[in-house]
Amino acid sequence: MRWRVLSVCWLAALCLPLPAAAQAPQGPADAPYTLRVPVDEIALTFHAGDADGNTLTHLTRNDLKLQDNGKQQDRIVMLQSYEDLPIRVGFLFDISASMYWSLPYNRSVIRTYAARLLRPKTDRAFVMQFDTETLITQPWTNDPSRIAAGAAAIPTEDPHTPTHFPFTAIFDSLYKTCRDQWTSDTGEPTGNFILMFTDGVDDNSHAYLREAVDMCQRTRTAIYAIVNGHESGFSQGRRTLTALTEQTGGRVFFDPHGDDLLKDFTLMEAEQRTQYRLVYKPSNFKADSSFHTVRLRCSVSGARITARSGYYAFARP
Repeated sequence: MRWRVLSVCWLAALCLPLPAAAQAPQGPADAPYTLRVPVDEIALTFHAGDADGNTLTHLTRNDLKLQDNGKQQDRIVMLQSYEDLPIRVGFLFDISASMYWSLPYNRSVIRTYAARLLRPKTDRAFVMQFDTETLITQPWTNDPSRIAAGAAAIPTEDPHTPTHFPFTAIFDSLYKTCRDQWTSDTGEPTGNFILMFTDGVDDNSHAYLREAVDMCQRTRTAIYAIVNGHESGFSQGRRTLTALTEQTGGRVFFDPHGDDLLKDFTLMEAEQRTQYRLVYKPSNFKADSSFHTVRLRCSVSGARITARSGYYAFARP
């Protein structure tokens, strides 16, 4: 009889509700969550202008013809236009010994851009120096005077002093800059670009050009370069800069001064403030790290498209 009573009490205890501390925590039924699934989609940012350099707006999918490695692509997922975008620009100074004589000119270029083109209400910029390492002399700001001060902080000692290292790591610097400076994605569309002052000679990077380009493409950052002086088309530096700018949708400007400099700035502004974003699913995509050439054409007579020349088919995490 005693065992029967104990059994009944034990079963009754099992039926009682657990104390609040012992109950399993439960979140709200409608708690949001994010599910990330890798997809084989390529995003292509481009600018469209007419024969006179005026921006083309209101393009549709029917106005565009897209090729990936020479194959016509018909699976366009999205086409969206953006006008008057805010700018996010990084000014990168090569301070290796070979660039010592160009520093005063490069500073004046930054002051001109900050004073005439930066919109303090919407735009932001930062200033960085690099050789084999990088150093930010002015973090992100919308103040033109601070941008000029960041450029003025670039060292100008004699190139034979230890301040100016004889080697340059362009690819490493670009990779780290895009990775670290464009990390927060608020969803707000912006025109992202880097304006580099360098001769293009990379002799100390651990990263490869394709890895630097891929990081730029992931952050939708175009590379523009200003070279103070005309260089041979067969030089290593020019070939490097041509590859970097073409593969990211930028340009190289050689020895711009006066009105030519302002024209170059106006061109950069037009390409970055007014853009289209096209997303497509390439046919027979393979994540084999190979470079895919992309050719985008417009059926509008006289139209010119500015976009990166392709992408590296790296597997996305």
